[in-house]
Amino acid sequence: MGFIAFLKTQFIVHLLIGFVFVVSGLIINFIQLCTLVLWPINKQLYRRVNCRLAYSLWSQLVMLLEWWSGTECTLFSDEDTVKTFGKEHVIIILNHNFEIDFLCGWTMTERFGVLGSSKVLAKRELLYVPLIGWTWYFLEIVFCKRKWEEDRDTVIEGLKRLSDYPEYMWFLLYCEGTRFTETKHRISMEVAESKGLPKLKYHLLPRTKGFTTAVQCLRGTVSAVYDVTLNFRGNKNPSLLGILYGKKYEADMCVRRFPLEDIPQDEKEAANWLHKLYQEKDALQEMYNQEGVFPGKKFKPPRRPWTLLNFLFWATVLLSPLFTFGFGVFASGSPLLILAFLGLVGAASFGVRRLIGVTEIEKGSSYGNQEFKKKE
Repeated sequence: MGFIAFLKTQFIVHLLIGFVFVVSGLIINFIQLCTLVLWPINKQLYRRVNCRLAYSLWSQLVMLLEWWSGTECTLFSDEDTVKTFGKEHVIIILNHNFEIDFLCGWTMTERFGVLGSSKVLAKRELLYVPLIGWTWYFLEIVFCKRKWEEDRDTVIEGLKRLSDYPEYMWFLLYCEGTRFTETKHRISMEVAESKGLPKLKYHLLPRTKGFTTAVQCLRGTVSAVYDVTLNFRGNKNPSLLGILYGKKYEADMCVRRFPLEDIPQDEKEAANWLHKLYQEKDALQEMYNQEGVFPGKKFKPPRRPWTLLNFLFWATVLLSPLFTFGFGVFASGSPLLILAFLGLVGAASFGVRRLIGVTEIEKGSSYGNQEFKKKE
């Protein structure tokens, strides 16, 4: 094991990375709070500023994937589709099977210049998570409780508010509603059987309400739907902790573009279109499992230096005073100060671990089980 590889496995290094991310995130959140005064004066300026502030935070996680772990992301698509990346508003449909599927999506948005303006339909609980939820609030992310009767008006209002967004945005939908697990898959397929829908082997039954509403509300703004099917070579199941430890993965992403005018306007027909899409996604996963590749031409968009430079900037600004303060504490010889400093380090470690826990599959929601419970 080389020295750099050794450093990547050390807890103190992880703690320093977490410190930079958390403290810079709190600073960014405070700046975002101050930008609220711009909203009534110049809404579009507020949005552009917040896109860049969000980029400064999210790109630190992308840096971990691209530069720290060296994970490779390969696209399988066609040249005409790739030429549109970063040049239009789109809805992204991504399978929700892995802990870092969002991070692979973010690295693609970064390479095509839309990371700061990327959107997602997120569960409302995330709104109260420091850094993640707070940053999303200022980005006008659409939050939902996952109870359609309560969400309908909120979701429609949030989507329509994005109709004049000044930056090209990629709006992510996890149509399955929650991450794939064997238990959830079994429950989902029992629901599919009860509704007379085709069973899926590698996906949960898609939830159609969010998709049909997003398509309806964003017509005239969004140009297309990008269907993205993600898998990892070697049947790997990567985690954010693995990335933090410097483990390298190879991600393959099959991207298909569907012009919005090709998607039915009728809600029921649009829902059927989505179910058919997931049957195709299942077939793509089956092909990948058998052949090890997706159909289409291979593209490897080059990583850009900005994520690394952004992290080095924050690390320089924040770690220099931290090291100076820590040296002063231990030089003082005061047991009380030293214990207080170590307690602060322990609290920081706990906080970073809790943030990582948000991404873990076993910490995922039980969303999708309600219908099965009703059957019982």
